[in-house]
Amino acid sequence: MSAADLWAVVPLLILSCGSLLILLQGAVVPGRYGTAIGVVATLVATLWACQPPVAPTAPVLGIATTPFARFFTAVLALTATAVLLLSHHYNRHREITGEEYPATVLFATFGMAIVASAVNLLTLFLGLEALTFAFYILVAIDRNRPASGEAGLKYLLLGAISAAFVGFGIALIYTGTGTLGIAQAMQGSLTAGNGNPIALAGWGFLLTGLAFKISLVPAHLWTPDVYEGGPAPVIAFLSTASKVATIALLLLLLPAARGALFLHLPLWWLALLSMTVGNLAALLQKNIKRMLAYSAIGQMGYVTLALLSGNGGGYEAAAFYAVAYTGMNLLAFGSVASLSRGGEVNIAEDYRGFGFTRPFAGGILALAMLALAGIPPTAGFVGKFLIFAAALRSGEVSLAIVGILSAAVSIYFYLQVAVNLYLQPVETPSDHNPASLPETATLGLAAVIVVFLGVFPAPFLDLIAGILP
Repeated sequence: MSAADLWAVVPLLILSCGSLLILLQGAVVPGRYGTAIGVVATLVATLWACQPPVAPTAPVLGIATTPFARFFTAVLALTATAVLLLSHHYNRHREITGEEYPATVLFATFGMAIVASAVNLLTLFLGLEALTFAFYILVAIDRNRPASGEAGLKYLLLGAISAAFVGFGIALIYTGTGTLGIAQAMQGSLTAGNGNPIALAGWGFLLTGLAFKISLVPAHLWTPDVYEGGPAPVIAFLSTASKVATIALLLLLLPAARGALFLHLPLWWLALLSMTVGNLAALLQKNIKRMLAYSAIGQMGYVTLALLSGNGGGYEAAAFYAVAYTGMNLLAFGSVASLSRGGEVNIAEDYRGFGFTRPFAGGILALAMLALAGIPPTAGFVGKFLIFAAALRSGEVSLAIVGILSAAVSIYFYLQVAVNLYLQPVETPSDHNPASLPETATLGLAAVIVVFLGVFPAPFLDLIAGILP
């Protein structure tokens, strides 16, 4: 391995060694510096990934150092930084102690970076299972709440089924094409007229497994229970970074199959069902975590519509919306975590008056709801506009109409939360649990990014256009 090759894997080494260092220092000084080490490691990995390589390198150990891989590695590592900062005081109040939490967050980020950088299907599988295994632990890490353990068990059982679909799909693809390279396997699937039937079956299994990862209907049933039972900062991480990694993977797979008709029908139905089922089910929810879970299903339906419309600018729209959705969901679950630090506040009615009694966290939650609803001038509006415009350019008129109508329906349940925040409660309690400095800084920066991308999206869209494969 040359110096240039070693340079390429440094962000991964920083994340993995940071995770090990947290566990080792915990044996000497328990519960003291885990979060600090994790924040430093993720920030250094982010900064390193932002550098251009010292020299062009071939893929090393099944991972690439393309601008695409470095961009998503930086996004994922920065998301992990935000989650660690949002978790610190929340975990202290919930007595989630020990080094397991920050170490597992870094290990999950390591797996996500592998997925975003993968050039062959074996590396892809290892990265997917690394990040999923880490979330089995994180979702169930609050041992003082039975709901957290239940959520972890449900995620474990359905995650194992998803892993089986992905593993069997990769085996069929290899059997049909004789290669594990992502680009070569995709091209090999399209040979011989209508395609290689064994490889096409493999892509069907693989797509089913990936649908679980990003909560697409009908592989969505785990989502509301896991979102409700897991700790809010963990769900912020699960609902953002893990989905960004999977979207990055789809952005690697689908451009290699331009014009592949066999992918159109399943993606069409996944988009349609996810947009309609997710948003209609969210209308019925009183629990804010379950509402955000069903809304996430609808939001991933929009991303699937963008992926289906790739040739009309859909890939750029999907990448933009993945980053924008990360900022919006960090705001949503970060503010829920801050508002719930003194005790679980899950019912939407219980948020009445928090805009007055907890002005900062309440304002952040209101901004998150407006952004998720697609109200300008937020990144949510720009993202939805780009997705629907790409769908119309690509001829997906019916899906675009369904998406626009479902987005209009979603405004109701998002604004219901925002309105509750500014309804004066019967009794106005004092703010005994104000947002901590790390929470304030993290949520404030995320809010600035969400608004900035809504007002000045052009520079970021130019960056995305330059890094897509």
